[in-house]
Parts: sequence; C-alpha cells; structure tokens
Amino acid sequence: MTILLESGGKKISLTNLQKELWPEEGITKYHLIKYYLEISSYILPHLENRFLVFQRFPGGINEPGFFQKNIPAGAPSWLKTADFQGSEKETRYILCSEPETLAWLGNQACLEIHPWLSSINFPEKPDFAVFDLDPPQEVPFKKVCLVALCLHKILREKGFYAYPKTSGSLGIQVYIPLKPFYSYEQVRDFTAGIFKILENELPEITTTERRISMRGDKIYLDHLQNARGKTLVAPYSPRPLQGAPVSAPLLWEELAEPTLLPSSFTIRTILPRLRSKGELFNPVLHHRQEIHLD
Repeated sequence: MTILLESGGKKISLTNLQKELWPEEGITKYHLIKYYLEISSYILPHLENRFLVFQRFPGGINEPGFFQKNIPAGAPSWLKTADFQGSEKETRYILCSEPETLAWLGNQACLEIHPWLSSINFPEKPDFAVFDLDPPQEVPFKKVCLVALCLHKILREKGFYAYPKTSGSLGIQVYIPLKPFYSYEQVRDFTAGIFKILENELPEITTTERRISMRGDKIYLDHLQNARGKTLVAPYSPRPLQGAPVSAPLLWEELAEPTLLPSSFTIRTILPRLRSKGELFNPVLHHRQEIHLD
C-alpha cells in the first residue's frame, strides 16, 4: 500500500509503513516517519548546510544495513543536494533543511543520520572539535560519565565551553563549537593534546591506543573523528539498536547522576524530555569559540 503525502508543494510516496524496523519494540516505518516529523524543529538546525551520510535498514535492525552517501536513483527532484569533489570521485550529497526531507528519509528506512563536522560553505574548516569517548561493551556507563566529567574539568580550566551528548549506544561525545578558522589537522591535533592530558589523569581507565587488541577494558579516547568526511551521529538521530535509542544531549550535572543510562533516551521518550528541559544542544550552533594553537 502506498500513501501519497503532500506538504509544502512536495509529494512523497510513503510505502510499506507497517514494516517493523525495531521488531522487539513494535516500532514501524510509520513510527519512524512520525518521529522525524515531530523532532524536525530540533534536529534540522543540526543538519542544515552539511553533507550527510545515512545508514539505512530496509529490513529492520535485525537485518544488515548499509551506508549511503550519494543520492539514490529515483529520488524526488525537489530534494536539495550539494556536490563534493573528493580525491578519487565526486559525491552528490543530500542536504536536509525541511521536514519533508526527513519524511522521505524515514521512508527510505534511514535509521541514522551522520552530518559532517564542517558546513558546505567551509568544507575544509570544521566548526566543531569533537571528543569521542568509546568504551568497550563491558564498561559501565557511570565510568564513561566519570571520564566525561574529567574532560569537562580540563576544558573549563582551559577556558572552553563544551556540550555533551550520548552516542545513542555506549559512549559519550563532547562538542566544542568552533569558528571555522582551522584545518581538520589543526583541530585533530588540538583534541589529541587534550586527550593526552585526560589519559594522564585517568591512566587506569582511559587509553589513546588505536589498536583494539591493546586497549583491554579501557575507554578509548578517539580524536581521529576530527577528519574531513568523518562523522558522528547527529543529536536526536535514532540508532539501529534494541530499544530504539537516540543520541541525546545532556546537562553536565546529569553525568553525575548514578542512575543515568543512555538506554533511557529513545524515540518514545526524547520528545517529553525536550518539552521539559528544552533543546540542550542549541548552543553548539551559536557559541563558536577559538582554539589557541602553539
């Protein structure tokens, strides 16, 4: 069965709406599209004017998914796009600035949205420095929170304001919004330096070791996400995991709560939280800072 959605002069064919994308939760493609439309005013500012990468799961989360960069064949002509010429090929990325695009993405079973760390206006100049805290499966979340709070202390001592969010999985991602003055290499070196300080403060539970086999049960401090074309999941984006979690912005004081769990933030719970606490990640769009390079 196909339903034709018309909005803003745009037509979207919605198909297979009863397909269960999160079968254990009974969350269907219809629920995903509804979620994207309801969250649109919060997520769209974080996607606008950025190259986007999507992870699609047409068969639901229990079937293999795939990443998509190029706009697919048969996409509606009204979708906005932007081309980027890489070292080997040109990619035609989808841009997302309106609810209708989110609805179309939902119909494509896009369960994850990954924006670049730079805008299409300055693709070589990131406007975020990101600190990715990546724990192994067995590490309790409260330990990840401890590391994030220590990182926050280091950044505040250096005069930076930073903003945390859950990854939607096991980790925490911390953003410093930047003025687009710096190269990816400069931002990467900056985050690597901060992470080395953090590793020295918490050597028993953190590591900057790139080899997985050498990390043991330590939380990996990943500065390499600060590279052109690398992405982190967008705030409020769903994840293809049991429970339908989303990447949720946090207050720093929440990280000190012993009962905090990333699984608490889901497609079903994030909107009531937004109505209660507001859009905690809005400052990353405006509070652009400078880093001082040695």
